[in-house]
Amino acid sequence: MFAGTLTKNAETASAAYSGMIHSTRFDVGIQLETRTKMSERSPDYDVTAVNKAGRKVRIGTAWNETGNTTGNPYISMQIDVGLGPFRVNAVQTKEAREAMTGEFEIIPLVSNGAMKSGSIAGELTAMDADNAFAGYIANMMFDLDFMLIENTYKTEETHPDYRIEVSSPKGKAIRVGSAWMAKSSRTGNDYLSLLINTPDGDLRVNAVQNEEQRGGQTFSIIPFVESAGQERSDNTGLALVG
Repeated sequence: MFAGTLTKNAETASAAYSGMIHSTRFDVGIQLETRTKMSERSPDYDVTAVNKAGRKVRIGTAWNETGNTTGNPYISMQIDVGLGPFRVNAVQTKEAREAMTGEFEIIPLVSNGAMKSGSIAGELTAMDADNAFAGYIANMMFDLDFMLIENTYKTEETHPDYRIEVSSPKGKAIRVGSAWMAKSSRTGNDYLSLLINTPDGDLRVNAVQNEEQRGGQTFSIIPFVESAGQERSDNTGLALVG
């Protein structure tokens, strides 16, 4: 569950890139400093940050990469701020590439699968304005409050209807997943299908209404169960585009 920004600095600057990375547990300023490559797969950069004592420390490494399907350049980073290593990518929007702004967005590394939902509790409530939802999802290992914000960039039927956001300690919005409106082919009832990046991995759940809730604004979050009577998205990883 990470978000952030990265900006390419002037060639005369000591660091090649500067930025911020956010999670639900921290907000950290980072710099990418060019390093000597020892081999083709050696990192291109050291990732550094300043600790509470004001000392610059190395917290990771980064590589210049190219997307296999898009051919677009991006930066892959492996970072550890003291909570265990994690990987993120810094990517550019189409607009940023065309304008050559040097601005990147930091997003979680997309996974190739989803964890089993197991024992999950949660609730989702439609808000009065902006076609948004507020909710929470929890198990014995994590407890997340989140928002569903309408995806105004949706252009294809398979694109998510909502993006799922949580807040960093400083209130920075962090996108942690996507949600789709769906309809049960068995009952004809509407529900929401959610794919969330939790501390335990990508998690797929459904938000449904029971008989008492139907017609109201509250949904219960339940574990995802694959069945012939239930439509679902074919996405198997965290959808971060669209």
